[in-house]
Amino acid sequence: MTIEAGSVRPAWRRLFGVPLFVSAAFTVLMLVAAVVADLPVRDPDGFLGPSYVRLPLIVLLMIAADVIPRAIARRRELGGLRAATTDVLRTRWSGSRLAVAVAGLITFYLAYMSYRNLKSFLPFLQDHLTDPMLEDTDMWLAGGNFPGDVLHELLGTGFSADLLSGVYMLFMVFVPVSLAAALVWSDNLQRGAWYATALSFNWILGTVSYYALPSMGPIYYDAAPFSDLPETAVSSLQDSLYENRIEVLANPFATDSVHGIAAFASLHTSIVFTAALVAHLTRLPKVARWIMWIYVLLTTLATVYFGWHYVLDVVAGLALGAVSVWLAAKAVNAGNRKKPAAADVEPELAPSVR
Repeated sequence: MTIEAGSVRPAWRRLFGVPLFVSAAFTVLMLVAAVVADLPVRDPDGFLGPSYVRLPLIVLLMIAADVIPRAIARRRELGGLRAATTDVLRTRWSGSRLAVAVAGLITFYLAYMSYRNLKSFLPFLQDHLTDPMLEDTDMWLAGGNFPGDVLHELLGTGFSADLLSGVYMLFMVFVPVSLAAALVWSDNLQRGAWYATALSFNWILGTVSYYALPSMGPIYYDAAPFSDLPETAVSSLQDSLYENRIEVLANPFATDSVHGIAAFASLHTSIVFTAALVAHLTRLPKVARWIMWIYVLLTTLATVYFGWHYVLDVVAGLALGAVSVWLAAKAVNAGNRKKPAAADVEPELAPSVR
């Protein structure tokens, strides 16, 4: 695939021009807030390492997983594995495709890093909490009971706790891996850009929701209904986040940790719903779509079961995810009925956007 110089805008700019600008503006807002409030900016570390290392590494590994099987299949035709690898890299991972993947990664990283820092600034910039109102709403919806207690009675606190803990913790791996898969393995670059942009908009809109209704969540506001739960990976994470909160509030400059507690809206729910919705709209294989919708259901249960979120947080998360998908579709012009430009698709497949 070749594109004459100056004939069209580069694919990365057509797909990520608007999303990258939005993420960059969000980063500027975060930096201004840091300066005005005199707060440090941190790179949010995950258990797989810093995000600026983790995300590119996952993408590189997936590119390797994309290239190696193709090179092995063509090694005899092209006179050896080295020649085949070089040819696959040249034809599949040079020019616009690589630029789109890099632009998507930068767009996501700026939004995510800014989100984590603005979330950390929240207790310094907002001095009130809406937990009493959200808890009252929860109890009204559950007929005077705590929704967490209702789920504990209904599902039990043995195997269900371990299962839902695993589902909740899977999110930590699911986000970077699904992002990399969309940018690397999608046969249609526009669809991969749609998902990456939707994830980025989730972080931005989620931050707005945190500041609109600042809250800590049931487990931190009133832990009594969750005292019957066993020790799980989730409970360890909850303890760790609270310890980080104490450190940051004591002196944000004396720790590398960020404050990571905020309930409204549930971004676990919004992100997973975003992934399922994009999978559905892009008509991934039926098995994949079923798995994603089951994942959404289990994630929403886990967020309430362990006291991360109020029921209203989950509802808001679903709405936020839907809005993010819609905004991302507009930003990258996805979901239209026109055949995408040649630079937006793989030359061998070039499927139309549904």
